[in-house]
Amino acid sequence: MRRYRLTGFDGPASLREEKCEIPRPGPREVLVRMRSWSLNHRDLLIAYGRYSRDIAPGLVPLSDGAGEVVEAGSEVTAWRPGDAVAGLFLPGWRSGRPRLDRALGGSVDGVLAEYVVFDEEAVVAVPAHLGFAEAATLPCAALTAWQAVVEVGGVHPGQTVLTLGSGGVSVFALQFAAAGGARVISTSGSPAKLERLRELGAAEVIDRAREPEWGLRAAGLSGGGVDHVVEVGGAGTMRQSITAARVGGRISVIGVLSGGAGISPVPLLRKVLCVQGVQVGSAEMFRSMNRALEQWRIRPVIDREFPFSEAGAAFRYLEAAAHIGKVVITAD
Repeated sequence: MRRYRLTGFDGPASLREEKCEIPRPGPREVLVRMRSWSLNHRDLLIAYGRYSRDIAPGLVPLSDGAGEVVEAGSEVTAWRPGDAVAGLFLPGWRSGRPRLDRALGGSVDGVLAEYVVFDEEAVVAVPAHLGFAEAATLPCAALTAWQAVVEVGGVHPGQTVLTLGSGGVSVFALQFAAAGGARVISTSGSPAKLERLRELGAAEVIDRAREPEWGLRAAGLSGGGVDHVVEVGGAGTMRQSITAARVGGRISVIGVLSGGAGISPVPLLRKVLCVQGVQVGSAEMFRSMNRALEQWRIRPVIDREFPFSEAGAAFRYLEAAAHIGKVVITAD
């Protein structure tokens, strides 16, 4: 089989394709023939050595992928050959309190390989209405947005939710919030992307290139402040997100896409804001999300697909930040 490794930390140039033996599953494992993979901003950080000092060269990258079971271990009862599955970003977090000690494509090898062995409890069934390319977008971006908007945020009709940009997490958050009956305000610096965000369900859009104080604009559009901000920018956008939030509102902190100076806690105190970090989600949350995806008939937004042999080009395309939604790699 073929797989990729990161031979160093020079970005996409460090990706190397190699051939190796197909692994065999243990008694409580399944062997999955991977059909599709998707990229996250985290994968770029790892490729450039900016994510963690604990990651050594030789890592198999990517956390997100979907495929079909081709072999089940002797003690596996939940899966059989032909089942369509997606892997867990955090294989050890099944339910309850977070288990963050192992994360695919980071602290342990990821899934950018033609065949991958998973623990039988570290995969979930793919929603019936989705293909493999769509299912590959779910383990990180979709589940992170689901936890933020639904599991933690408790989205309901009458709420106003602010999403930032047009990346994978933000687009999924927009889709989940709109499906849950919330009024969504979305930002972007691109008029074309703003129009696409409207098509996906945003009630209002803000061109942050024209309105650098977009937090004030969002607060005005929501009649005094939004109920929930899905914050993916980090230090570079947090001040505006605090401005956008209503008194007693919530900010789900997810990403670090932009740099910036430190944030004073005073505005948080004055507004009595709930600020919570969100780290993907558990297998139990994944299954709940998949049921909602089927009920709401939500389809992930895929910007572009690349063949497995052009994985490096997929990384470079993601790095250019021209996409809306997800960048996907498919088996060739």
